[in-house]
Amino acid sequence: MSAAMRGRAPDRLCAEAVELAREAAEEAAFPGKVGDHLGAVSEGDRVVTHFFECLEPGYRGWRWAVTVARASRARTVTLDETVLLPGPDAVLAPEWVPWSERLRPGDLGPGDLLPTTADDPRLEPGYTGADVPPPNSVLSQEASEEGDSLAETEDAEVSTNEPGEFPGVPARGSIAAVAEEIGMGRPRVLSRHGLHTAADRWEEAYGPGTPMAQAAPASCVSCGFLVPMAGSLRQAFGVCANEFSPADGRVVSLSYGCGAHSEAAVMPKAPRPAPPVIDETRVDELSLDGGGATGGGATGGDADGGHPEA
Repeated sequence: MSAAMRGRAPDRLCAEAVELAREAAEEAAFPGKVGDHLGAVSEGDRVVTHFFECLEPGYRGWRWAVTVARASRARTVTLDETVLLPGPDAVLAPEWVPWSERLRPGDLGPGDLLPTTADDPRLEPGYTGADVPPPNSVLSQEASEEGDSLAETEDAEVSTNEPGEFPGVPARGSIAAVAEEIGMGRPRVLSRHGLHTAADRWEEAYGPGTPMAQAAPASCVSCGFLVPMAGSLRQAFGVCANEFSPADGRVVSLSYGCGAHSEAAVMPKAPRPAPPVIDETRVDELSLDGGGATGGGATGGDADGGHPEA
């Protein structure tokens, strides 16, 4: 019997209890699915695990592990547990990956929901006006009084400062309306990290490094089909509106380009066909007597159309 120990000598009685371990493995497995004894390891004081080959189809490389033990100063070995464990060469399923890491662009279908975590680095808190007190509340009146007091202080100091140095305090009731108008009335907005990752993704798909852009006659910054974007993204990106372009409806870099550029080339005029070799527009005059005569009378007959003399 071979024995592989984990840094300590196994208990002799537990190591010799191979048949007890085999009976436990055969009881847990299907009949005839327990193979040869592969060895044993010491798990602790008077605790040994025996390994048996698993012959079950689909479990290649797995082993039946039967742990036996005995009490201190006892001569009887008892069964502890029986489990099926993978061996060094066992066929295992791939490591589980969370769905958020398995998801790829284009996987989202109709009716699917893709929740974003509260700490998503692509987003940051926006302004919704939810924390602004109503105009007729006590807090709003106190804030208005503080704003009026600050405005009076600034008016007193305006004579010693340049014009426009102290901007007026905006009314509390108008902040939400202004935020909604400029597109900030949302719980979360795109963060700087989310903006940069989106720009890198668009740059890789439709940027100057693509084969299409390197072979293009000009870049999108001078193309008439480019629709500018809003915000800071308009400095580097736009939307293609050319139905014949491979990037139609896509966000493209201003350095991208394709053969469908609006100023790519001037269409040449259609070439004028060469004159025909055979002129079929007029009738050729042919001689009837072979001598070049072009008369209309019959050759060899009299003038009145009678038969020639014999």
